Amino acid sequence: MTPRLRGHAAMLTFSALVAGSFSLGSLAANEISPTALNAARFVLASCIIGAAVLATGGMTREALRAPWRYLLLGGLFVIYFVLMFEGLKTAAPVSMAAVFTLTPLMSGLFGWLLLRQITTPHMGLALAIGGAGALWVIFRADLSALLAFQVGHGEILFFVGCAAHAFYTPLVRKLNRGEPAVVFTFGMLVAGAVLLVIYGWRDIVATDWSALPPIVWITLVYISVFASSATFVLLQFATLHLPSAKVMAYTYLTPSWVIGWEFVLGNGVPPALVFVGIAMTVIALAMLLRDDDVTA
Repeated sequence: MTPRLRGHAAMLTFSALVAGSFSLGSLAANEISPTALNAARFVLASCIIGAAVLATGGMTREALRAPWRYLLLGGLFVIYFVLMFEGLKTAAPVSMAAVFTLTPLMSGLFGWLLLRQITTPHMGLALAIGGAGALWVIFRADLSALLAFQVGHGEILFFVGCAAHAFYTPLVRKLNRGEPAVVFTFGMLVAGAVLLVIYGWRDIVATDWSALPPIVWITLVYISVFASSATFVLLQFATLHLPSAKVMAYTYLTPSWVIGWEFVLGNGVPPALVFVGIAMTVIALAMLLRDDDVTA
């Protein structure tokens, strides 16, 4: 398997794991402060990835040079997560998901600005089909729900967060100096954990950790091991082998994966027309797999 195909496989796995955090997170959202939860998430993920780094040779002297890179990248992810939960205080999840579908287009723009990555017409068509399919799934094939979409304060906040996420993707490739994905991820996680602990210290101290229900701990373990540690490594790897727009295009699959997670958790099956949108996202990804005539 070529590095490009491994990059695509990494992002396919990434989208499935991220979707699980939405489904499980919705069950724990009202039980703990989002800031406290994400601070614990980054700390635990840092420990997990740190163990992996030690098992594979540890941090090299070269990797410790220019630590500001990790602070910048970790800060971007902190901005994304904090603004996502701040936006959810006033915005509906459907509206937030609609804003999230703008991330691949923004990532393509940042990819051009930072790396001069060029989006071909074929790739642009694939991104458009994938975006339309994702919106179709998000609004559950309900045109009236799409037309009723309104942009409010929460959506604006989350748009800024998505911009930070989109900027992160090409910036990883720009700042990486040959460090392995697991080492680079560890540096970013530690920096993000420090920033989150400082920002959310009051919420962390105010949380009665011993009284939290089991679903919170289940969610925390999942988002730390799978939706943080694993996905960050997968994202780091993919960004080193694929153009930024292609990497973020896999976010289009997230709503479809969420439907699968909701079915497994016993929340029913969506209307049949929703699967039209799922088919569109699959077609878009197939087009991206065939389109390798882009500057990497």
